[in-house]
Amino acid sequence: MKYRISLFILLGIFVQSGFSQNAIGIWKNLDDSDGKEKSHIEIYEHNGKLRGKVIKLLPSATITKCDQCTGDKKGKSLVGMDILWDMVKVGNKWENGEILDPKSGKIYSCKIELDGKDKLKVRGFMGVSILGRTQTWYKVK
Repeated sequence: MKYRISLFILLGIFVQSGFSQNAIGIWKNLDDSDGKEKSHIEIYEHNGKLRGKVIKLLPSATITKCDQCTGDKKGKSLVGMDILWDMVKVGNKWENGEILDPKSGKIYSCKIELDGKDKLKVRGFMGVSILGRTQTWYKVK
C-alpha cells in the first residue's frame, strides 16, 4: 500500500513538472504594430513559479531601456530584466502573475497558455482578463 501511494505521489510530481517544463525555454516575441521580432525571452522556474527575462534584443527592437518604468527598473537595460513573474500553474495554464510592458512601463496581470508545443499565448490585462490583449510568442529553435 505504501508503495502505491509513493508511486502516485511520484507520478503526480512528474506530471506536474512535465506541464511546467513545456513553457520553460526561450521564446521570441513580436511587435504588435509591425509584426517584427523584437526580443528573446527566457522563461524559467524560480521557487516553483515561472518567470521570464529578456536575454536578447533583436535588430528591430526600438526600445533598449525601460525609460518609462518606475522604481529599480527605471532606465535599466531590458537585457537581463525580468518582465514576467509569479506565474502559478492552474490547470493547463499559468496565472496570477504579472507582466511588464517596457514601452509604457506599466505592469499588468498576466496569464499564459501553451498553444501547441511551439506557441505561447501571453495575455496581459487590468482587472478582468477580458480587458486586455494577447500576444503569441514563438519557441526559439
